[in-house]
Amino acid sequence: MIGSRRRGQPPPPWVVWEALTTPNRDPRRVWLIPHRGEVPPRVIEADRPHLVVWSSLWTNRPGYVIRFDLEPAGQGTSLRWTLLAPDEPAPEVVGGLRWRMNELINARLRYSFGQ
Repeated sequence: MIGSRRRGQPPPPWVVWEALTTPNRDPRRVWLIPHRGEVPPRVIEADRPHLVVWSSLWTNRPGYVIRFDLEPAGQGTSLRWTLLAPDEPAPEVVGGLRWRMNELINARLRYSFGQ
């Protein structure tokens, strides 16, 4: 594990689960826009509405995996992303990967729900 963060999302787990398993399916809520060197992830494991596992976003880090654990939290969801890697990249690389995950999940996805 090279990074993990838990944060609340406003909708219930099943809504967040659907957003993670089929990103951008609603053209009014496009939130997953790959940067240069990134590709849309594939869902490699899913258990509705508690778990989603993505393949790597990064073309130069194909062995990386992103795990999402979802739990009910009041009317919303407690969402934890965990970045799993087969190696230990340099600290500056880790920082960039963590920043990107926070941007995607704790900003873009969250804002797509109106928060």
